[in-house]
Amino acid sequence: MRPGWAPDVLSSFLELAALPSPPGEERAVADRVLEYLSALGLEADEDDAGSRIGSSIGNLFCRVPGTGPGTPLFFCAHLDTVLPEGPIEPVVGEDGFVRNAGGTILGADNKAAAAAMLEAAARLLENDRPHAGIELLFTPMEEVGLRGAGAFDEQRLGARIGYVYDHAGPIGQVIVGAPYQRKIDVAFHGRAAHSGMYPEEGRSAIAAAARAIADLRLGRLDEETTANVGLIDGGTARNIVPQHCRFFAEARSHDERKLADLVQEILETVTFAAGVAECEVETRVENAAVGYRFARDDPAVRLAAAALERAGHEPSFVRSGGGADANVFNERGLQCVNLANAMVDIHTLDERIAVEDLEAMVDVTLALVAVAGEAAGAG
Repeated sequence: MRPGWAPDVLSSFLELAALPSPPGEERAVADRVLEYLSALGLEADEDDAGSRIGSSIGNLFCRVPGTGPGTPLFFCAHLDTVLPEGPIEPVVGEDGFVRNAGGTILGADNKAAAAAMLEAAARLLENDRPHAGIELLFTPMEEVGLRGAGAFDEQRLGARIGYVYDHAGPIGQVIVGAPYQRKIDVAFHGRAAHSGMYPEEGRSAIAAAARAIADLRLGRLDEETTANVGLIDGGTARNIVPQHCRFFAEARSHDERKLADLVQEILETVTFAAGVAECEVETRVENAAVGYRFARDDPAVRLAAAALERAGHEPSFVRSGGGADANVFNERGLQCVNLANAMVDIHTLDERIAVEDLEAMVDVTLALVAVAGEAAGAG
């Protein structure tokens, strides 16, 4: 028997997924993870990141001391999800997939990873497998800017190589690159006027924003660069020329120079649109994530490829258009690789994951630990 009480990976995932945890409200899930670790006889602590980033929890950190030689590893999963818009009732369908019967997101992103990490730790202890040491990290507020990982003191990590499972692709995909990201906030200020009586006295902030957005290059601009306007709001009433309008955009590229040029192009476009509409405009550009690129012979990538092969998966090497906690750790000099874990349609009402893929990622985790135990000085 495994030490203490602990469910299998499917039971753990169903239990974690059923607990809503939008960014900043991860307490219930964090408490369940802490209970699980305690049942395994492991000590975990929670840092003060919550008070600094506006979350109900800090980062949870647990160290499983090594029992043999090799390279220690850390594993990271985030406990928040995108905002659910209804109840979460995870069920297993006849097709072997877990879905939410409540009609909103499931939360496989990223609770599937958390469940796999916990189950792998349980099996290591249950079977008394030799390993070089593992560290488990559970972060809040990843979905709103990698804020939990950003507030974690990475000096606490003894391992220099780590993994996250936060990519919606088939198991076997190794993410060797992620884009640099910028957030662009734009606010137009015009002049209000009655739209039926004195429209010529008004200056429409919405018209200025509309022109700017129409002139922007959006979508996939090339194989490594994208841009999007995701939110817009403005105006006060249908019969008032709108004095204010703002929109929120983002730009991403695997090429940092391309990204800088694109952001400058966006700023010039909104400035021109404001001038044409005789409005003023304020802009704010903020770094959202620092990109990274791995070579296939980097230690973390080689280890991942060997572990995937050992677990029966053909490794492939891809670049992602998204960000993950891995971005934070790579920026800080660690090697943290994102591995696909077969989530499907994340952030949508049809989000799902196969039971066999939940179980397969436990095997991948154990294979990573086993291969790292055979490595010397890779970290």
